[in-house]
Amino acid sequence: MSPRIIDPRIRLRHIACFLEVARLRSMAGAAEALNISQPAATKTIQELEALLGGQLFDRSRRRLALTAFGEVFFRYASTSIAALRQGIDAARGTHDTAMVRVGALPTVSARMLPDAVRGFTEDNGGVTTRIITGPNGYLLSLLRTGDVDLVIGRMAEPNAMVGLSFEHLYSERVVLAVRPGHPVLSAPEFNLRLIENYQTLMPTPDSVIRPVVERILLAHGVTQLRDEIETVSNAFGRSYVRQTEAIWIISEGVVADDVAEGRLALLPVDTRETLGPVGFTTRTDTPTSLSTTSLMQSVREVAERLRKDGH
Repeated sequence: MSPRIIDPRIRLRHIACFLEVARLRSMAGAAEALNISQPAATKTIQELEALLGGQLFDRSRRRLALTAFGEVFFRYASTSIAALRQGIDAARGTHDTAMVRVGALPTVSARMLPDAVRGFTEDNGGVTTRIITGPNGYLLSLLRTGDVDLVIGRMAEPNAMVGLSFEHLYSERVVLAVRPGHPVLSAPEFNLRLIENYQTLMPTPDSVIRPVVERILLAHGVTQLRDEIETVSNAFGRSYVRQTEAIWIISEGVVADDVAEGRLALLPVDTRETLGPVGFTTRTDTPTSLSTTSLMQSVREVAERLRKDGH
């Protein structure tokens, strides 16, 4: 067999099942999404692993995770499926240019995107804008499979950027937010270890800022967080912190308006070392549509105002 020909035993159903399991991190969830039984999904993945000669998923955890082998295959499989989908749409003449699909991290959804989308829709009547939020890994998987046109948020780790490009818009730090009047605000000599006395809201393990948060906590000797809650929900975090004495560790953009309006306060800790780039992530192999380009320009204009205002 020519080495350039794909093994004919690898079928589209294998790739589709693999991508759904990788996206949902669940065999049961993938089976439901594909309208097949869980045993059938498990068998399909096992067949694919046998054909590829390697294990695609780490099954030792509560939720499935891609192995290093699986990560490599995912990057190429997702890109191939997205290209195939675009080819089918182009051949049929059914490619929908009247929709822009944006994957947005929570910090962007709260801080920059509302103004950008308002400006975009005023100038682009008839175009539907779809906003999808979630952890960075989830949004990048949607980008690779062509289910979103771009992702706006912090730049991912280098090993997750293969086949993707990043455009820097501004830089942002992580902050620690509490309700006004929180007892720790009146501590005579504040140090970060004081937060161990209070419940803490942390970013989830798959969020892009989690490693940054863990590094700064370790650097300040914080090792015993109390009754930790992991969340990427802006609505829950904002409501919970305002009703309790919990401390919310979150990207500054998520709480910037709350702090400016006095609904939340920031702890007096230097977090400049958590400063990280925020911007667009797009696929290198796919040209952006006119509508997507227009939305990106609207986002750039809002980001420029933020920089000039010193936010």
